[in-house]
Amino acid sequence: MATMKIRGGDLDLVEYEFNSFPPCTQIRTLGIERPASLAPVKGTVEVRAPARIHLTVLDMNRFSPARPGGGGVGFAIQLYCSVEARCIEKGVEIDYNRPAIIRHFVEVFREISGYKGGFAIRAKDHQHQHVGLGSTSTIMISLAHALNYAVGSPFESDQLRRMIGYNYVEETIDGNVAFGFETGVGPAVSIHGGMAVTGDELALVYHHPFAEGKNVFIVIPPTDISSAGTQEFDLLMNKARVLDYRDREIKAYMILMDLIPALERDDLEKIGNIIWEIEFRGSKRAEVEHHSYAIYRYMSLLREAGLEFVGMSSVGPSVAIITSKGRDEIERIVHNLGLQVAVVTAVDNRGLQITHHEGKSPSGRKKAR
Repeated sequence: MATMKIRGGDLDLVEYEFNSFPPCTQIRTLGIERPASLAPVKGTVEVRAPARIHLTVLDMNRFSPARPGGGGVGFAIQLYCSVEARCIEKGVEIDYNRPAIIRHFVEVFREISGYKGGFAIRAKDHQHQHVGLGSTSTIMISLAHALNYAVGSPFESDQLRRMIGYNYVEETIDGNVAFGFETGVGPAVSIHGGMAVTGDELALVYHHPFAEGKNVFIVIPPTDISSAGTQEFDLLMNKARVLDYRDREIKAYMILMDLIPALERDDLEKIGNIIWEIEFRGSKRAEVEHHSYAIYRYMSLLREAGLEFVGMSSVGPSVAIITSKGRDEIERIVHNLGLQVAVVTAVDNRGLQITHHEGKSPSGRKKAR
């Protein structure tokens, strides 16, 4: 793959070798202590986790495909990915259309846990890939919890988040994988639900229930701009870094001094105002402008229509609307802009759910956690 040049300032130019590699190689064990023993459970473990809206990175100068972190803010939505896993004698059986990322993390988990057996895995995502709704991170945190429960739950959720973050990969067209960008926001909100704030090195700073009883509408404006691969890399590691050098302090201040108190008060209008301000600052501005100024126009018109919360997720182009208004009114507003509502949902304030089916088939639920 290409060698990408990263410029963060006049005296800050480095090259990053954007290499792919075979799944199950370049594993980072992070010094996590191997369990003294494992206790595999019989039957199938099913994990269902909510997807995420990633509102902003705090500082893109603090992460890269080789270094997870950078901090961020996001929330969970009632759009789900699920993974079923069971222990088998040997081998890895995968029923999923992106087997490389599954196979890679299975080997990460086996290496860290010391598990010598095999797994049979079936995964299902929410079918909205590379539009800013976190299909990869949601599948991976579901997979991590399913494998963990299947071998007797030797690890805590924070350890599983770190395993994913430091071994986060995306598949390439040749069947290999490459390290991707990971702030830890997606796994954090998938686990805990609600809205979460992460700091550098995947630290979970804060999480809180959010917008209970409100409606969430996802609009995906038309765009010819890619949000994946080397185009995403070039965007995040060049223009976005320059802008975060300028605005990272004020973004962090707004989150600590304005956003978190507004979450404590459940003040959706105030939260929406803060997120709208962040849309024009630092790396978030680079992400929105990546899709042309049309995204700003759409979001501005949605705000002018009286919608309390409007924000683009990740590198887009998905735009999340949170409001007390009903579906008919929102569809009329969106239709007048030449757009369509892609997803009608709500914030998930529960987080991931684990169910243990004692038989091989998940047809009957015997034990849940």
